[in-house]
Amino acid sequence: MKKGTLTYTILSIMTIAVLIFSSGCGSNSAQEEGKNASGETRTIQHELGSTEVNGDPKKIVVLEFSFLDSLTALGVTPVGVADDKKPQLIEKLAGKKIDYTSVGTRAEPNIEIISSLQPDLIIADAERHKGIYEQLKKVAPTIELKSKESTYKENIDAFKTISDALNKKEVSDKRLKEHDEVIGKIKADLPKEETRKVMVGVARTDSFNIHTSSSYDGEILANLGLENSVESPEAYKDINLEQLSELNPDILFVSSNEGKTIVDDWKQNPIWKDLKAVKNNQVYDVDRDLWTRFRGVMSSETISKDVTEKVYSK
Repeated sequence: MKKGTLTYTILSIMTIAVLIFSSGCGSNSAQEEGKNASGETRTIQHELGSTEVNGDPKKIVVLEFSFLDSLTALGVTPVGVADDKKPQLIEKLAGKKIDYTSVGTRAEPNIEIISSLQPDLIIADAERHKGIYEQLKKVAPTIELKSKESTYKENIDAFKTISDALNKKEVSDKRLKEHDEVIGKIKADLPKEETRKVMVGVARTDSFNIHTSSSYDGEILANLGLENSVESPEAYKDINLEQLSELNPDILFVSSNEGKTIVDDWKQNPIWKDLKAVKNNQVYDVDRDLWTRFRGVMSSETISKDVTEKVYSK
């Protein structure tokens, strides 16, 4: 073999070796990048079992208002929200306009739209969305938590689970500490000698539904040191005017956003006029979205402030 040919052959072999080595390094680098992008995998326990969540989810779809409350408290904006086709509710809850895609109603979210958003995580309600859980988890990792008819404590627990799923435990710990301070300050400012009993009622066109001590807002009032007129493990009860008269609360919060309700008819009845809360001007109209629909860390703080402003002018 000639010297020139030998030199060329050696150079060719070296070139090939370099290419193979470079290719191998590039492959390892890509694998590392992929690993870093995916991050650690966490097992999130929820109402329907457990779900593997990878890294820090960025594209999140929420199917209940309380989950939007949680994300907002954590400084996260979802890509999709089941907003009941009422964007004004989302702005009211978040305290500002946010950029998101409506995925339909909470009762019937649109799975096709959810899928088109290519989410990293779906947060669904354990009651409303139990029947579509299998469909949702084919789209993205899905956790189902208590929201509809949940208690205040269950909402706080859901907030903690959501923060774990988003890998934001430090943020949530700080926010919950702030939350406890906010509620503690409000409670400290209330009269220590308060003995009056309170009641929350949702007034609809043809019914009046009271929220007992074990309801979401009932627990919030209890946290403030206010005693509910109805101590019961059953969170909600429909009552008539005569039953309301028997319970006869000292302070009555009436929640309604639906125009004319049954209370408008009751106001003409002597039984209504004889209620302690009515005679002492202690009947307060409150926002139904805030008091019964939204739920969550931020909403519970706003409800607590609403109580002090209305009842104690603070």
